[in-house]
Amino acid sequence: MNIRIRESGGGNGQAVDFSLVGGETMHILHPEQIIAYRGPSDGRSDRLMNVKGMYRKKRLVQADLAGPCQFTAAVPPGFAIKTVELKEYSDLLYDFRNLFFYSSGIEMHSKILKIKNMLITKDAIKMKFSGSGTIGLLTEGAVYETELHPSEPLYVDASSLVAYPENAKVDLTVYGNTLASQHMNYHWKMTGSGTVLFHASGQAGRLQKEMENEGLLKRILREVIPFGGVIIK
Repeated sequence: MNIRIRESGGGNGQAVDFSLVGGETMHILHPEQIIAYRGPSDGRSDRLMNVKGMYRKKRLVQADLAGPCQFTAAVPPGFAIKTVELKEYSDLLYDFRNLFFYSSGIEMHSKILKIKNMLITKDAIKMKFSGSGTIGLLTEGAVYETELHPSEPLYVDASSLVAYPENAKVDLTVYGNTLASQHMNYHWKMTGSGTVLFHASGQAGRLQKEMENEGLLKRILREVIPFGGVIIK
């Protein structure tokens, strides 16, 4: 199996090329993004997702493509693809909504979050994968990896977190002095071992608003008043 990510000129999206040999299968959860295919006409088989998949992805159909074949899937502008090679011992928890594709040999399992985390994230379930293979994550912005430390916490914006180790110690918090803590989203405070994945999209909208012309008084009030960034739009 070969997967290649192509960047289009001018930042207008990406494309992912897949090349499968006989016996290999790739499951695509956004089949309408497949824009080119070469192989036997019966090499693609679309099917209804299970109920869990329909609920999490807000869609009905996925495509299963069997080798030998080659095909290309388009990634819309503003989104990015991150491929992750999974091993048998992987313990990362993912948001199923970010999943774009996964290879044969991988199984998905639901993990229910703690009540306090459900209330903040408005999400009840994360996905854990078992087996060996490749998954593709679709996110609004590039995905980055950082190693956790057993005692030195890593703070990650809650809206940016893509995946984290199941056995990590996780708490929702803010940090910094009073002014800093009043002008940030909730963050995950994380310690442990393993890799954390997070994407960089959530901050773009905020930065763009700050760069737009607006009244100086409005900007000062947003910064000075407690939780002014939430109250004053």
